[in-house]
Amino acid sequence: MSELPTRGAVFWPVGTGDSTTIVVDDDTVMQIDLHDMAKADSDESPEVPVVDELIASLPTRDGKPYLAVFALTHADKDHCLGFADLLSEVTIGELWATPRLWREYTEEGAEDELCEDAKAFQAEAERRVEAIKSAVAKNVEPASGDRLIVIGYDTEHSKHAYDELPDRYKSGPGKVISTLDFEDTTGRFEAFIHAPFAADAAAARNETSLAMQIVLQDETGVTGKLLLFGDLAHDTIMKVFSFSEEHERDDRVEWDLLLAPHHCSKRVMYLRTLAGDEVVQQDVLDAFERHQLPGAVVVSSSAGIPDEDEDGKNPPHKMAFDRYSEIADDVLVTMEWLSVSEPSPIVFGVTPEGAGIVRDDVAELATAESVSHAVQPAVSRLAAVIASATAVAKAVSEARIPNSGPDRVRGVTRADRGGEIAPQTVGFGR
Repeated sequence: MSELPTRGAVFWPVGTGDSTTIVVDDDTVMQIDLHDMAKADSDESPEVPVVDELIASLPTRDGKPYLAVFALTHADKDHCLGFADLLSEVTIGELWATPRLWREYTEEGAEDELCEDAKAFQAEAERRVEAIKSAVAKNVEPASGDRLIVIGYDTEHSKHAYDELPDRYKSGPGKVISTLDFEDTTGRFEAFIHAPFAADAAAARNETSLAMQIVLQDETGVTGKLLLFGDLAHDTIMKVFSFSEEHERDDRVEWDLLLAPHHCSKRVMYLRTLAGDEVVQQDVLDAFERHQLPGAVVVSSSAGIPDEDEDGKNPPHKMAFDRYSEIADDVLVTMEWLSVSEPSPIVFGVTPEGAGIVRDDVAELATAESVSHAVQPAVSRLAAVIASATAVAKAVSEARIPNSGPDRVRGVTRADRGGEIAPQTVGFGR
């Protein structure tokens, strides 16, 4: 794909962390997770204001930047940093939240493990629950900016206020969402929810990640399928595949693009034995391969892949990268795409010609589009997002602290995660 599409997804180069922007059309933008590097409390993290750049690319509504949906897969720092700043500057029409944070607030000491942005997200989710209940009591729809969908089922749901919400504000595995901030997106966008599962409600935070297949469709009927698993590991991912296949929903796990779970972690396909050996679990690799579509690619939202893995190090892992490389046509790394020293945002798009990665220099394409639209009100929304993500990439490359090796970008946010081995509840570095 050598021209900019108008519908697609942008994977921002933000170190080892997730910031994915889905552009449905010029007025409808969805953000999945956020990693504002200016908020990462790490000497190794460049002070890059991702939130400022994201805001600059958004449409406006009533004079204020407008984001149709913000979806949080789970409340680890590398998925929600900067949310409080974003909320203060932007009208976020609708939040997608999982029950996990409500549960964490009821577990002794669990709240202390949450970063300030996770707490801000939860406070906003709770505010919206009350706003929706108030609107329902008045027999009116909640306003944009007050809307919420709780995705997943917690065995302790009756303890939490969201349990009282009408069904239209709830979703979970096996369900389809085809509205964004109450706008019908049928034929353009839909999300099929795979997880979190009720059986995992009390599991470690990573295993309660929101997982979904996003389908973007062109006006001509061409579709592009993205499979997003958050930070899930092997067992829960296999549960997704098993349930989908048992219920004859193979199409719901098809993928043109797989966002490598947990930033290319080996825990997706390797089991560590008591003896310390790493044993590959081929079943998940077979499942990925079984459901990939022609030309499918894997994207790792991470720092560069190390030349070799070291025991106890956080993702990304070379072992995982090598396994993905065996099954996919290409494995792209957000901090290495097009250039290791000056990475470019990874752009996936859908056009009448097909779905896939924009392989040419997206910064040049976005600039060319800006010039060609100079006499029009605005360039396409996707081009605007690409321009902002490119600005972040440039700032990262300029601010990056030199690494020990000249050809790899290693761990720009490692300290942000709590050292070389993060707490078990976060799921890193076993």
